[in-house]
Amino acid sequence: LSPDDPYLSYHDIRLTKDDVDCIKSDWLTDNVIAFWEEYLEHEKLTAYPKANIILLRPTMSFMLMKTGDPLTIKDALPDFSHTTHIFLPINNNSDVECAEGGSHWSLLLVSIVDGVAFHYDSMYPANKAEAMLASHKISELLGAPLAFMNLEDSPQQENGSDCGVYVCLLMQHLLLHRLLKAHAAHKVSMSMKEKDVDAAGGRKEMMRVIEMFRREGERRRSYVMPMPASSYHPPSRTAMVNLTHRRRSTSPFGNKNHSKSPPRIGDN
Repeated sequence: LSPDDPYLSYHDIRLTKDDVDCIKSDWLTDNVIAFWEEYLEHEKLTAYPKANIILLRPTMSFMLMKTGDPLTIKDALPDFSHTTHIFLPINNNSDVECAEGGSHWSLLLVSIVDGVAFHYDSMYPANKAEAMLASHKISELLGAPLAFMNLEDSPQQENGSDCGVYVCLLMQHLLLHRLLKAHAAHKVSMSMKEKDVDAAGGRKEMMRVIEMFRREGERRRSYVMPMPASSYHPPSRTAMVNLTHRRRSTSPFGNKNHSKSPPRIGDN
């Protein structure tokens, strides 16, 4: 496969070979982080039907930060009226015209019920200004003030490329082991001071999940009627919107002479 070739279609996300290759040792693309959010939503959050937690995609977070009046894009964002918490991947790209812009990811967790925005930065305090801006925009959308907490005790990365992995792993831990396991009457500590982040192990886990879905997609495809080798399945309108807004990831279409669509999981 070439870098632009589609590798896996998972619900509204289509990963390319380039996306998958970056997981092994490079800086994560928007699309990989969006895939991990999609995975958490479909494979984990569904077990908690009463939870009102939103994992905002990187493209939506970026659009929110770069829009002067966030109320003008309210219809393009999820409905936050009953939401208790919002996860936002934060990127330091300052140029809306630069698809490959930005050099660092961090994570913002907005607790609407507590009126607090918690910022987890694995290169503290690199993304403080960007996270404060996102917090302010969310506050405007909600019509309610938010206290901003830039957590000094956030786990710190040991190289220059693991920031996106930290975002994915901290998001998963906070979601599954703090918010969804919390008792309604108990206060939950949002500090990650004692959290040991295994970035290398996280990358391996992402690859394991992707390869598992890819095998499952191939298996499902083997049970349907054979199609001509030249057949091509265009992505849905939802997927096209996702692709249009994506900043960093390259187009999954690339060479138009693909012989087949990628293994697919989920109905798009």
